[in-house]
Amino acid sequence: MVEQDTIRLLRECDAGVKMGISAIEDVIDHIESEDFSNILYESKQKHQELDREIQELLNKYHDDGKDPSPMAKGMSKVKTDMKIAMDNSDKTIADLITDGCNMGVKSLHKYLNKYKAADEKSKKITKKLTNLEEKLAIDIRSYL
Repeated sequence: MVEQDTIRLLRECDAGVKMGISAIEDVIDHIESEDFSNILYESKQKHQELDREIQELLNKYHDDGKDPSPMAKGMSKVKTDMKIAMDNSDKTIADLITDGCNMGVKSLHKYLNKYKAADEKSKKITKKLTNLEEKLAIDIRSYL
């Protein structure tokens, strides 16, 4: 049970971190503020570092991980493109990223509760990703 829950939790982290990286890539070229752009760039780098940690653990379990659902990724892209087309401002982008961070935190907590038997290392990575998302949402509040 521990190994199954561990793998399932790591898969959800894998999908979540990939979704975060994709969301940042979708908006970063539209940002006007250099400081805001730097915040997103640094967050993307931290997401990528965490993704490497997740991949290492998944490899130990001989698991390929999980990509974000094509439906969720597609809907996110459409929403992002529509909102930016209507209002290409840093405020709009900050709003989109904040919504994404909040959804990510909510999902990660749900999976932490669901996969209670997961090992401590995978729980720690999940909390690290949650903290990364929460910090990003806080760091960009001034752009809302």
